[in-house]
Amino acid sequence: MKPGYSLMKHYLQFKDLRAEEYAYLFERTAIIKKRFKNYEKYTPLADRTLAMIFEKASTRTRVSFEAGMYQMGGSVVHLTTGDSQLGRAEPIEDSARVISRMVDLVMIRTYEQAKLEAFAANSRVPVINGLTNEFHPCQILADIFTYIEHRGSIAGKTVAWVGDGNNMANTWLQAAEILGFKVHISTPSGYEVDPALAGVRDQSCFKSFKDPMDACRDAHLVTTDVWTSMGFEAENEQRRAAFADWCVDAEMMAAAQPDALFMHCLPAHRGEEVAAEVIDGPQSVVWDEAENRMHVQKALMEYLLLGRIG
Repeated sequence: MKPGYSLMKHYLQFKDLRAEEYAYLFERTAIIKKRFKNYEKYTPLADRTLAMIFEKASTRTRVSFEAGMYQMGGSVVHLTTGDSQLGRAEPIEDSARVISRMVDLVMIRTYEQAKLEAFAANSRVPVINGLTNEFHPCQILADIFTYIEHRGSIAGKTVAWVGDGNNMANTWLQAAEILGFKVHISTPSGYEVDPALAGVRDQSCFKSFKDPMDACRDAHLVTTDVWTSMGFEAENEQRRAAFADWCVDAEMMAAAQPDALFMHCLPAHRGEEVAAEVIDGPQSVVWDEAENRMHVQKALMEYLLLGRIG
């Protein structure tokens, strides 16, 4: 373990942190974002290096982590599949032992959660999940901060998840259990969330609905994702047919609370998982949500490297 790490933490799934740690992170995010908006220089991560390893390509994940690390005074090493080939050119464990001796922090966006966990188990520095097939904690971190910015505490509220029982859905369930809100989830048959895979013990934090309209009823936040996530392209036509009734449209938003927000992690396909009038409408906060990836990740990197400030 490097000098300066009193207790090294990884961020591999949402349940890796406690409710009080999230309260701290959201508080720090607000401060860091305000400094950014006021053009105030803030470089607590000077001389620190982030390695970003991408086995799944991304626009938002790369820009948010890279810009965020530079803004915090650090530097970035960017590795793609061709550069690293985790577990192919050499065992993941060996890659972790080498890379973590040269950098201060590692972000990995890959396929299997097991690959991420194997890397973290052999890393001398904190590892962040930039996305896996199973979980997407940084996105939900940004989503919840965005909700707090617009509507205040998410505790006691209802989030409607409409669409695939994927990594986003799994992570929403974990967040609900930790932060005290409820998820109404509606997926087509065969695409349900597996609570055991999601790692959720409290079944009362979510409720499943066959009809997406019922899931949206009285929700404070309605959110969705693409019907075909990266790595599942071979199922695209099959999924388009199965998900035809799971497009978030004006009718679904009307069933939610009058001041309900709409979120989408992007990229979005208008006319598929969401109607253009919804994502481009007044209840949509998708652009704030996208920007907030950078701000919450700055707070997360600060916390993992420096611990609590003040």
